Amino acid sequence: MNLMSIQSHVAYGHVGNSSAVFPLQRLGVEVWPIHTVQFSNHTGYGAWRGQVFDAGGIGQIIEGISDGGWLGACDGVLSGYMGSAEIGAAILDAVARVRAANPAADYCCDPVIGDVGRGVFVRPGIPEFMRDAAVPAADVLTPNQFELELLSGIAVATHADAGRACDLLHARGPKVVLVTSLHGAETPADSLDLLASGPDGRFLLRTPRLDISLNGAGDAIAALFFLHLKRSGSTAAALSAAGSAIFGLLKRTHDAGSRELLLVAAQEEFVRPSHVFTPQAI
Repeated sequence: MNLMSIQSHVAYGHVGNSSAVFPLQRLGVEVWPIHTVQFSNHTGYGAWRGQVFDAGGIGQIIEGISDGGWLGACDGVLSGYMGSAEIGAAILDAVARVRAANPAADYCCDPVIGDVGRGVFVRPGIPEFMRDAAVPAADVLTPNQFELELLSGIAVATHADAGRACDLLHARGPKVVLVTSLHGAETPADSLDLLASGPDGRFLLRTPRLDISLNGAGDAIAALFFLHLKRSGSTAAALSAAGSAIFGLLKRTHDAGSRELLLVAAQEEFVRPSHVFTPQAI
């Protein structure tokens, strides 16, 4: 399988492509990474150096892949943080070109906008671009709870609320929606809920909550869920595989007291998770 991943990249640490590419490779995927930025480290450290690439750079890379005659071998496109609406438009153009070359290719959009407690942290225009352009173009969407609420216009306090929000998003394009974090009244304080909604049903996965908050975990779970969905065709199976792997990764990272995801040290979790969690149909 060949997947194109269009995201940010850091030399030190793991966010964007630095978080998504290796787990996919470890599971046997040929990944074609296209970087939207290249920084020394993620911006959570407060200081960094590097370069933001313009939208034209993405187009040039796609053009080169097309010139080589390889676009038709791409099975899907994954995108994450978009630095501007112009970069977003270039990503959607890349998706359109891949689909034209391979109609079976899918697009997985991680609609990075903000988070509970932090609010919107992307540039002006990005939330609107996600809502009006990226969501309708996506086959698979992987919002967190904050992004689910913003994109659907529904306040999510219960699993039923989350289901209604997913239905609204389904009606606008995405066949499958993975909600990567739910903190509603039905979720115990010591647990974390993930919800996946697809044509084969709606499923809830509950894992223990770890006292850890790290950059890059969302990028990794979006990549893993997309891959397992492509391979299995099952929303429940993809949720179990991705959720179990990410829990194992986070537990290893938590136990080590690391500020960065231990992607390499914990790589066996992607292949054979230490704890396998079974989703429940809801």
